[in-house]
Amino acid sequence: MLSFVVPAFNEELELPASLEAIRVAAETAKQSFEIIVVDDASSDTTAEVARRAGARVLPVSYRHIAAVRNAGAHAAGGDILFFVDADTRIQAAHVTGALAALEAGYSGGGAHVKAQGPIPLWGRIFIRIFCTIYFALNLGAGAFLFTTRQNFLAVGGFDEQFFAGEEIYFTMALKKLGRFKLLCEPIVTSGRKLRLYSGRTILARSLSIVLRGPQAARSRERLDLWYDGKREKPIGG
Repeated sequence: MLSFVVPAFNEELELPASLEAIRVAAETAKQSFEIIVVDDASSDTTAEVARRAGARVLPVSYRHIAAVRNAGAHAAGGDILFFVDADTRIQAAHVTGALAALEAGYSGGGAHVKAQGPIPLWGRIFIRIFCTIYFALNLGAGAFLFTTRQNFLAVGGFDEQFFAGEEIYFTMALKKLGRFKLLCEPIVTSGRKLRLYSGRTILARSLSIVLRGPQAARSRERLDLWYDGKREKPIGG
């Protein structure tokens, strides 16, 4: 069985389209599947939206993305694990490509990323530079990752020492088990951070992590970009 783990905090706006995309993509694999939405103390209708879409809801109260992903994985019943962010749309090619990669002996993988929606010029430049460097290092983005349950357990899941960047350490751990596959077809994820925050804020937070190293991600301090929960409002809302 395939298990899709979707961490979510106040994602009532983005979640319906993301869950529908997962369902359609998963059905193409012609295998049984489940979708688990790990609702991390949302104050909106995230849980209700997830249930209406046929997903299983796992309520937690961590405000810690690595712990949330791990909780979903441990609750999952599938042999193949997919981690898909609540603001991310996948396609059939991501499911079939992931299964083919695992069948070929890859330890896990991810996909290139494309931001959705209007993005300011500075944001387009920033994400182009970031993605060029990041994916050249063959690292998986947290918005979409896949592996087997066996490999997930072998590496100990996502390292809960870190409140951000945990996908980098997860990727590095999987690489010790075998090759890591980046699918060419990009997943589409929300470009909301590039609309909600100024270039100065994003650059400052990014540089802080680079300059301070792993220590910068060991607490939520200065990680408001990831944890303040700022969300876009629905059109007309």
